[in-house]
Amino acid sequence: MVKSDERRDVLIDLLADHVLAEGLSASSLRPMAKSAGISDRMLLYYFKDKAEVMGAILERIAQRLVAMLDAHRAPTPLPVIALRKALLTTVFDEALWPYMRIWLEVASLAGRGDPVYRDVGAQISRGFLAWGAAQLDSPTPAARAADAAGLMISIEGALVLRSLGLQDIVDDAFRGD
Repeated sequence: MVKSDERRDVLIDLLADHVLAEGLSASSLRPMAKSAGISDRMLLYYFKDKAEVMGAILERIAQRLVAMLDAHRAPTPLPVIALRKALLTTVFDEALWPYMRIWLEVASLAGRGDPVYRDVGAQISRGFLAWGAAQLDSPTPAARAADAAGLMISIEGALVLRSLGLQDIVDDAFRGD
């Protein structure tokens, strides 16, 4: 790896830390560059534009999140109800909540039609869908695909409700699990 690539990699980590702490809405180029100890012009030396910066940051955040989720991975595939219960416990852990807040911001910006966040969000979503499917003990590939989609919808819905202060509804929905 060349020195500029190494520096870019370090910058992505610093910028990801900033975004996790401050959120996407507080992450224009100047504050992000300042948090990394460089100027906004120098930041654009390493990235062609803000879209590339944000794509790299969100990719790094997703990599970190997958590593955290993998630490809680069951040693063998699980039935969908057991996996959902385990994932709900994991994603609502305070250590992961900054990642979930960023995810909600990505979804909001994508919903407003921002093509960068829509593309990045779709890519990350498909990655998490595949990640969940690989952990499911379903009888057929078609059942696994359906279980993974249902799992993703239930986790995403629970995430939105929790962010709105409606944890009681989430608890009621999954009380029997």
